Amino acid sequence: MVTGQGPASARARDRVAAAVAELGYVPDAAARALASRSGTRLAIAVIGHTAAVLDDPYVGRVLTTAAHIAAEREVGVSLHWLSLSAPVTLAGLADSRSLGGLVVVNPTRPALETVPRALRGRVAAIGVGARHVPSFDVDNRSGTDGVVRHLVNSGRRRIAMVTGPSWLPCGDRAVDAYHQVMQEIGGETRVVPGDFTAARGAMAAAELMARWPDTDAVFALSDLTALGVLDGLHALGVQVPANVAVAGFDDIAFACLSRPALTTSTHPVEEIAAAAATAVLDRCDADRATFFPSRLVVRESA
Repeated sequence: MVTGQGPASARARDRVAAAVAELGYVPDAAARALASRSGTRLAIAVIGHTAAVLDDPYVGRVLTTAAHIAAEREVGVSLHWLSLSAPVTLAGLADSRSLGGLVVVNPTRPALETVPRALRGRVAAIGVGARHVPSFDVDNRSGTDGVVRHLVNSGRRRIAMVTGPSWLPCGDRAVDAYHQVMQEIGGETRVVPGDFTAARGAMAAAELMARWPDTDAVFALSDLTALGVLDGLHALGVQVPANVAVAGFDDIAFACLSRPALTTSTHPVEEIAAAAATAVLDRCDADRATFFPSRLVVRESA
């Protein structure tokens, strides 16, 4: 009756309103959420080999954005690491009565298949989706296409790619786009695995130049990896972009500070995270997959 809902006479409503005013009663959002079983927190579950994945700046951006969206609805946020080797643990998050919704970062299809029926309508993925799990992600297919075609248009033909982790299916779209462009120009595909880290980028640069010394451009599927490629090429005495052009993906803050400044494609992480959190907390009827555009940013490296 305090909420103004439910059957009651006008006299009863007036008496309750008077008592509320006299006592100075303020509704407790957490208690009301528990009573309605709508939950008091939004869980951000990040899949990775180890808990070190939680230290990734990308995860921090997702968490911060989700916290702002949740705060507007008087809901808390919790952060969880889920082991890549134990995807069934995702289902365990549904056991808590306080859980209002779930956003899965770095989702894999086996993990999403374990989402219980009780969470349907209250879960979203940033990456690939699955049945009953809508997804939100950057359009890395068109973004990759734009970067690789830029390299081609600048005269490069022997273009290599450093991918993301092989277990992360959202990267497959970008790899497909790279293969498509190289096929169109009759070029050889040169692909080495990456893991979105600068350390791996430096190693990949050495591997690429040892295996294909005539490589004239490298596209890395993350800016951190591309920055590592720049460092690795510098250690080998390779001039960028004179000998080899380098491009990344994400347009992180440091991309414009490298020397040479990094050509890349944008990744609207905050927009994506806000859309996923809003869809979960507001029970929005989202499309099965929502992609956000990526824009080419040309700088000195390519």
